[in-house]
Amino acid sequence: MLTATDEFEFQAEAENRIRNLMWTVSGDYALDTKVDTESYFRSKYICLYDAVKQGAFARFFDKNEFGMSLVKKVYCGAQEQPLTELAQLCVDAAVYKKAAKERPGVVSLRKKAFEDVLELSFERMSKSLVGRLKIALMRGYLDGRWECEKKLMQGIEKIRGLEHAQATAELIEAVDALYNTLLDQSFEKKHGALSEVLDTTLEDLQEFDWREYLEEESLEDFLEEYLRRLNSRVVSLDEMEGEEEKEKTQGRRRVVVIDEKAAARMYSYIELNYGKSYLSTREQKSICKRLCRGAHADCSLYFTDGILKNPVLSNAQYVNAKRHSEKNRVMYRNNKNMIKRSVEQLSAELMRALRIRKEEEQYTARTGSIVPSRLWKVGRMEDPGALFEKTVRRYSGEFVVDILMDASGSQRDRQGQVALQAYIISEALSVCEVPHRIMSFCSFWDYTILQRFREYDAPCTENQRILDYTTSANNRDGLAIRAAGDGLLARPEEGKILIVLSDGRPNDIIVNRPNSRNPQPYYGEYAVKDTAHEVRKLRQLGVFVLGVFAGKEKDLAAEKKIFGKDFAYIRTIENFSSVTGRYLRKLLEEA
Repeated sequence: MLTATDEFEFQAEAENRIRNLMWTVSGDYALDTKVDTESYFRSKYICLYDAVKQGAFARFFDKNEFGMSLVKKVYCGAQEQPLTELAQLCVDAAVYKKAAKERPGVVSLRKKAFEDVLELSFERMSKSLVGRLKIALMRGYLDGRWECEKKLMQGIEKIRGLEHAQATAELIEAVDALYNTLLDQSFEKKHGALSEVLDTTLEDLQEFDWREYLEEESLEDFLEEYLRRLNSRVVSLDEMEGEEEKEKTQGRRRVVVIDEKAAARMYSYIELNYGKSYLSTREQKSICKRLCRGAHADCSLYFTDGILKNPVLSNAQYVNAKRHSEKNRVMYRNNKNMIKRSVEQLSAELMRALRIRKEEEQYTARTGSIVPSRLWKVGRMEDPGALFEKTVRRYSGEFVVDILMDASGSQRDRQGQVALQAYIISEALSVCEVPHRIMSFCSFWDYTILQRFREYDAPCTENQRILDYTTSANNRDGLAIRAAGDGLLARPEEGKILIVLSDGRPNDIIVNRPNSRNPQPYYGEYAVKDTAHEVRKLRQLGVFVLGVFAGKEKDLAAEKKIFGKDFAYIRTIENFSSVTGRYLRKLLEEA
């Protein structure tokens, strides 16, 4: 079990301190940072020093050029893990003195990080050649004694020679030479020299089967994701855990025990990093009491317009939110024509469905509006028949729509795509004059945070706020859907639709407050079943629920369990309007 202090440091400080450190060292607040909370939990010194390296590497070298050279090396036959471990050592040597020159505290931080690595990972490192090289380097930097097996001394000298490197090419050449010397002396003969490796084209890379390396990732976006992953690993001191060990570690961390002091600090942290709530304390307590039951007992709901709309102060999280908002807007501007076409296509689909529902049928009757052409029958026939006409509308009432976006960290790589999907739906609904609300959800500790981007009857100008969408933390899908449905059911419209944009991966920790009832950890099959249950309950109450899925293929089964037949699988933003339009039209026609 985790103590309150440990967990608060793990979650709260890691989210802010690490990101601030990377931005400060890099001098670039637009740097797409990776917050490694896993390594922070093992050792804050390792984690903070990795943050320094990540910032310094981005500042002094071209991380994408370097990362791409590793991708090409792997493509040509190199083993990924030892290659990236060598790259880690080279990056450390190249950036350390540069970072320490500007921030003297880096010297002490590096020392403590090395000491923790040796303590935590010595046994594992000693079993491999690159691991023993790493041990020798760290010991040398710590005590000045450069002692190691003869085979490794040449590698140590080469790595230390990078301390004054100025060009990314120097790092690329060093990693290539180290790999070919220490790990595979026949590499050049079998696969070619460095120049041939670097001549590998993008087309070559796209034809390669990366399943072995990407594990759970979709091949569709393999290159971008693989490059991002390598770039993250080459600045990390922490040894990679085996999958089995990682699962055990994650399982331990799903349940967190806190004390009263930590619990009191949580609300302030939520407010500071997600923006002030638009509800009063009394209103929030009332909603929580009513909705936070069953699997979500001891959880809390927090309703906000977001840190950009209603901040407490301009902190690092505010800067980060602005940066992500601008990235979404750049993506919007770059795809403006496609978005316009998509809005037109989707609104046309919706208009057709609404027209069908509003079609009028006339039939003759004995009451209603008189038909003059039939009056001649009066007095001339015993039964003149129906002289009147009635009109029946095939329309059962107005519609209202809720759009709920998963804003957890697992959506980070699809952030811009999700924002544009929600924007397209909102614009199309605005054209059709259908009232709708847009919200996102994520969870931090035991709070499920619902951020509102527009209210039901807001003007269409509010749709632009959807581009403020950003991702973080975990996701408790069942509680978020329950909360969205609660607001939807309170609307007067007869037809109610909930659209959920998610990746089919509900996943949250449990916070054990004092005197809590300790509900089951919220992940895996348990979380999927709970989310599916909330969807079924809303459908039984007359709400049409549509899942829009843009996640990984491995999560399709979970998505099907949650939404049944009513979900749309979106592979690209370009086919979003046609796929979603068909499903929405089907819902409207069947209603």
